Amino acid sequence: MIPSLRHAFNQQFQPERYAALMADLDRRSGTQIAFRIAETPCFFPSSLLRQIADAGKDLTGQLLDNPAYLAASLDAIPAEYRLRSDSAHPHFMTADFGLVRLADGSFAPRLVELQAFPSVFAFQALLGDAYGRHYELDPSLTPWLGGHTEDSFWELFRRVVVGPHDPSEVVLAELHPEQQKTLPDFLLTSQRLGIPIVDVVDIVPSRSGSKTRLHYRRNGRLVPIRRIYNRVIVDELIQKNISLPFGYREELDVEWAGHPNWYFRISKFSIPFLRHPTVPEAVFLRDWFDGAGSSALHGDREQILLKPLFSFAGKGIVFGPTDEELRAIPEERRHEYLVQERVSFAPVIATPFGPTQAEIRILYLWPDGDLRPDGGPVGASGPGADRASALIFEGRTEAASARISLMEPVLSLVRLGRGKMMGVDHNRDQQWVGASAAFSADASSG
Repeated sequence: MIPSLRHAFNQQFQPERYAALMADLDRRSGTQIAFRIAETPCFFPSSLLRQIADAGKDLTGQLLDNPAYLAASLDAIPAEYRLRSDSAHPHFMTADFGLVRLADGSFAPRLVELQAFPSVFAFQALLGDAYGRHYELDPSLTPWLGGHTEDSFWELFRRVVVGPHDPSEVVLAELHPEQQKTLPDFLLTSQRLGIPIVDVVDIVPSRSGSKTRLHYRRNGRLVPIRRIYNRVIVDELIQKNISLPFGYREELDVEWAGHPNWYFRISKFSIPFLRHPTVPEAVFLRDWFDGAGSSALHGDREQILLKPLFSFAGKGIVFGPTDEELRAIPEERRHEYLVQERVSFAPVIATPFGPTQAEIRILYLWPDGDLRPDGGPVGASGPGADRASALIFEGRTEAASARISLMEPVLSLVRLGRGKMMGVDHNRDQQWVGASAAFSADASSG
């Protein structure tokens, strides 16, 4: 995106440096990286990254300011996975955008999806640092967003994940974490924050009266869990038919960093409710069959996508679905799918293997807390936080607009690819593709 930086990097690239980068990532994360890391970082104008980060924040605020949406999103949570309580806001947000080329030759972002779920925050912090070190990038280039530094990021990340608790009583919970490709991120989070990694199926419940308390085993004894950094993807529980030792419908005596309800409440489900220049047209498949959507969604099938709502990492997306594929979805499940306008993303990264597309994910942290009358944050223990939680859970948003100011972009994750799908799993056999990091700079440098 910044020609001088791109050209200089490509000219100076040495495979030996990439090999050293990968060895360093394995060493510092404590395990072998199981997904593809791109040979190159990306260089974007700081103005573009700010535009994209602002768009993700605006879209999130639009949802939280929409009582009809909040009510509908609550109803969309499968009953068995819907917790009785909620949090005032998601603690983590990700917003994925691709870039399209406009008629005047400039580039503009287009939304891929929003997801109120943690991403690989700790690993991206490491990746940005490793790119800078091994390729000796100009120190003026930064992977950090929103004015953050490495120190301020870790301080905020700790506040969001651990809160006021003893780290030994906060757990990173995931299904079979040692088998997940995101294990490097889990290990780095555990190292930096001092919290244990716990398989969610090994959590031990104890019931006292109407409440269920949760524990994990350490050195043969049970340790109480005060807060859960939730990395469990419900879609995986459903696919693998996993029964947990506790029920989401129980009155759980635990705090959540990343409340499970938000996984459903801000997701692909959100797209039909959004009205924004960055958002492609989308309708639920059920409504599409009733004629909803513009003529573009009912014309050339190659210009639409079929998306399952609650899948992860691009699973189940069908490009150019045929009428037979659309009709094959049972009527009772058509509310679980979107028909969406297909957007052609521009290949914006010049590589030795040809122009390459970049999908840019902005990572946001949103700490607990309320706002003082002057607009500044206060601690999460005040009564305002509980009231805001109740308002948003009920679909009433008096507190939402003010609280959106606490949602902070901190990092970006870039996926580079040359095929239809941008996920790292879909580009594993190519070079100069995979997971990357965005470094921002003044566009005038190129």
